[in-house]
Amino acid sequence: MTRQRAAWGFVAPALVALGLFFFLPIAASLVLSLTDFDIYALADLGNLRFVGFDNYLALLSTPLFWKALGNTVEFVILGVPLSIAVSLAAALFINSSLARFKGLFRTIFFAPVVTTLVAVAVIWRYLFNTRFGLINGLLDLVGVGPVDWLGSPHWAMPAIVVFAVWKNFGYNMIILLAGLQAIPGALYEAARIDGAGRLRQFRHVTLPGLAPLMLLVSILTMAAYFQLFAEPYVMTQGGPVQSTTSIIYLMFVQGFQFWNLGYATAVAFVLFAILFGLTLLQLRLSRRWSEW
Repeated sequence: MTRQRAAWGFVAPALVALGLFFFLPIAASLVLSLTDFDIYALADLGNLRFVGFDNYLALLSTPLFWKALGNTVEFVILGVPLSIAVSLAAALFINSSLARFKGLFRTIFFAPVVTTLVAVAVIWRYLFNTRFGLINGLLDLVGVGPVDWLGSPHWAMPAIVVFAVWKNFGYNMIILLAGLQAIPGALYEAARIDGAGRLRQFRHVTLPGLAPLMLLVSILTMAAYFQLFAEPYVMTQGGPVQSTTSIIYLMFVQGFQFWNLGYATAVAFVLFAILFGLTLLQLRLSRRWSEW
């Protein structure tokens, strides 16, 4: 009994901190999403009204919400597999016995992760410039005409995907590199003795060894990419013709430009429900895959 009390005594400060700074704000936000909290209620709480699920119903009947959701899903579908593939390729390269200067390459690949997002977004906006950008300059060398990367509804989202992958792949690379280094070399030696080539070693040794980390990386990357905001905010302001407006960008506009804070909070909880459902689906599929 004394040991249990001591244990609770050690845990109590962390539980209090979680309650004050995590669970309490979430509960307050949930209540806020059920009200019409706006700039008038901000000035006088007497103007605050409880509206139940009206914010959610209004949200689901708003075409811009579905447009923003579609843009976000497109970003996730394009960005998550590409980011994981680039991260895995970089990790395999650094882990390879043929690679030289591994520490240098590890630093170069990870450097974008620790750079300020807004600053590098401004730089990439100039790289994507239609007339003076470096990317169009390189395309011109191979005879490809200039592309209006950030001004075209068809190219704006792919351009943001390229930037986001460059910015974030180094984080997953470090995780996957640690996983590669943890795979016993004896497994590769046994596979070589059995006549397995590099492709079969990758399929039957590397991928199974990385399976738990691949699940972790996919969940973290998906959650991060669903929170797309800074890239379109800096590079396109949600345009052109709302082709890069994301769920978080919509929440920002509603909450901090139009001051519809109740509506904006409802957007946040809808996004939370989507992420929660997708994470559960990934966990269930991973269990079935491991059973097979």
